[in-house]
Amino acid sequence: MSTGIFISFEGIDGAGKSTHIDTLAQALAQAGRTVVRTREPGGTPLAEQLRGLALNAPMDALTEALLMFAARRDHLTQVIEPALARGDVVLCDRFTDATFAYQGGGRGFDLAVLGQLEHWVQGRPDGSLRQPELTLLFELSPEEAATRLAGARVPDKFESQPVEFFRRVAAGYVRRAQAEPARFARIDAAQSRDAVWSSVRAALAARGWL
Repeated sequence: MSTGIFISFEGIDGAGKSTHIDTLAQALAQAGRTVVRTREPGGTPLAEQLRGLALNAPMDALTEALLMFAARRDHLTQVIEPALARGDVVLCDRFTDATFAYQGGGRGFDLAVLGQLEHWVQGRPDGSLRQPELTLLFELSPEEAATRLAGARVPDKFESQPVEFFRRVAAGYVRRAQAEPARFARIDAAQSRDAVWSSVRAALAARGWL
């Protein structure tokens, strides 16, 4: 149980993933694990500054992608890699799959360019990429997600996009999940909160982590 574990939470805005990060963090702590909760873009002082720009300032898709990966690089080197080296469990609200879904799917940006950036930023000395051991993908129809978000908070520039944008984002997530099915646990986020939590817990139990 001393090996670090990297778990990411993904899904369109309004899918409810943040609620279950809290519950999972508590369950892992009760199981004796040290948990580091973080988010993307963000997680370090520099990355949080870049988050503010990326989520609110107008810019083209390439600039947006470069900001996301710049924030990710700082996040990896300052938070994620040190935590995993200590044997902690890292729970991250979004990671690279979000960039492929939002910038690649939603914005229609070149997936090959995103792939190159992914290799530059997440490449490891052995030639592999730093990826989560498990990605929990919360799947919900864009229409229902929009209903959940309505009036919840002031939307950022992504949350204020039309439903069709989120259809493309959801399709981007599906492409990533189909490309790496062993890494993903696809969660039906339209279920009750208790049922969704049961699905999350089952995904970790299947790997011997809970």
